[in-house]
Amino acid sequence: MTTKAQIIDALNELRLLMTLEEGSPQAFRVRAYDNAIQGLESTTADVSAMTDTELVALKGVGKSTAAKIRELIDTGSIKKLDGLREKYPPEFVNLTRIPGLGPKTLLMLRDALSINNLDDLKEALAAEKLRDLPGLGQKSEEKIATAIERLGLHGKDTRTPIVDALPLARAIVTELLELPEVGKVDYCGSLRRFREDIGDIDILVSSTKPAPVMDYFVAMAQVAEVIGHGDTKSSVVTQRGIQVDLRVVKPGEYGAALLYFTGSKTHNIHLRQLALDREWTLNEYALAEAETDEVVAAKTEKDIYAALGLPFIPPTMREDTGEVERAGGDGLPKLVELKDIKGDLHYHTDLSGDGRAPLEAMVEAASARGYSYLAITDHGEDLTINGATRRQMLAQRKKIAKLQESYPKMLLLHGCELNIGRDGSVDYDLEFQLGFDYTVASVHSLFDLDQNVQTERVIQAMANPAVSAIGHLSGRYIGRRPGIQLDLNAVMEAAAATGTLIEINGALQRLDATPEAIRIGIEHGVTFVIDTDSHHTNELGRMEYGVLNAQRGWVERSMVANTWPTARFLKFVAKKRS
Repeated sequence: MTTKAQIIDALNELRLLMTLEEGSPQAFRVRAYDNAIQGLESTTADVSAMTDTELVALKGVGKSTAAKIRELIDTGSIKKLDGLREKYPPEFVNLTRIPGLGPKTLLMLRDALSINNLDDLKEALAAEKLRDLPGLGQKSEEKIATAIERLGLHGKDTRTPIVDALPLARAIVTELLELPEVGKVDYCGSLRRFREDIGDIDILVSSTKPAPVMDYFVAMAQVAEVIGHGDTKSSVVTQRGIQVDLRVVKPGEYGAALLYFTGSKTHNIHLRQLALDREWTLNEYALAEAETDEVVAAKTEKDIYAALGLPFIPPTMREDTGEVERAGGDGLPKLVELKDIKGDLHYHTDLSGDGRAPLEAMVEAASARGYSYLAITDHGEDLTINGATRRQMLAQRKKIAKLQESYPKMLLLHGCELNIGRDGSVDYDLEFQLGFDYTVASVHSLFDLDQNVQTERVIQAMANPAVSAIGHLSGRYIGRRPGIQLDLNAVMEAAAATGTLIEINGALQRLDATPEAIRIGIEHGVTFVIDTDSHHTNELGRMEYGVLNAQRGWVERSMVANTWPTARFLKFVAKKRS
């Protein structure tokens, strides 16, 4: 059976490949897929059971897209998509991640210089071949080369951003769980540790009958190529060019295998040393007596940690950066958890040009999550196309005040996402800025400025009494746009001194501030806020990702402003303004 997740994944791939085919992300047929995806994400109905007519009745789904959805459900593939995959292989599509290489430029590079992958592009840059092509030049070459370096792209070893890897891994896990032969399923490796990018996706299954599981796995709709098909391990490459490895273990070995394949390698080495100190061995099968092989613990990770005299260490902390010592000494930090979050403070409606849901729907979605407070923060007027005028903001303020009557258990704050200019100034004048209940200020432009200029720019914004928080600190898009260069110690010192919150943005493509920046912030006594930056009702789940990223930075609940009761949170915001 074709799931809604598989349908959306196929449409996302069609949208990406059609961007190349049409030469623009704004082309009508590209936007048609975008609209259809939003429509499918908004429905709770069983999409796989819908007729063409019922699909077209969904908002955003046209006749052509509905026909392709039915084709996928009925045949397991889409002819149009198969043709585009052949025309634009994954290694060529991967080049779209590089800033400065739009669809038309990429096609020109392929036609003129036979550039089909990252290695081809690097060779052409080294030979200075791009500068003679229309619309390019020496500066273009330099910017593209710098972007490749800052993004950490390395040809065949290029890592996959978490925004692409996590939905795929979760879809595979969900599908495998439906098999009667399967007991437990988890994705492991760096993805389970919630690193921002991954090499391969590792899937672990517990089963006493591995053969049917392996046969099903290599025949899944996402598979483009089977690399290996064994008794307990198989490897495939998906249509997106991502390698997925599946391992099947016995139920009694699952905990040991999950610990081993989650890593990190250095974390596991540290645990193995603790085992050796007790004359035990630790591997992917069990924690056992060295001499007799008698199993000490193997069924769960918690059992293994307990046998080693440690509390359970969350996967997000397993990087061997002191977590084992803390666990065996003073104890692990009391990490923030999803259940601790009491509100979302970076939240858009369709008043923002890039917002995709009305105020009423966005507020209702937040209420359904049980939040105590919510800040509506549509873009300020300085953001081209997407920003709201003063008149629009004042009208929204009245609308929010009226809507508050329907939500007595959730405080609605009228906020704004202000844009940080080159000199640190933000939208509107100070009097108008202070009219908002709460603001988040973010960098949306001029990403290539010198580090000193960027640092001063952000610090100046923090000095503004109307700026409550700094949003997505570096402005990065993981694997697609490097963040701005900042002196993080200076920035975090200023944040603590001015009482400005530092946001941990839960959008998978951002996860910003980074764990490294967060750890520096903790050293300076910074207070954080975890937000979704939602632009649609289907994005509120990003809060989970923000929390996981905060855990990677060792953030405790007490450090996060939106875990606080309403009165304490409002007092903190008011203190800076006064």
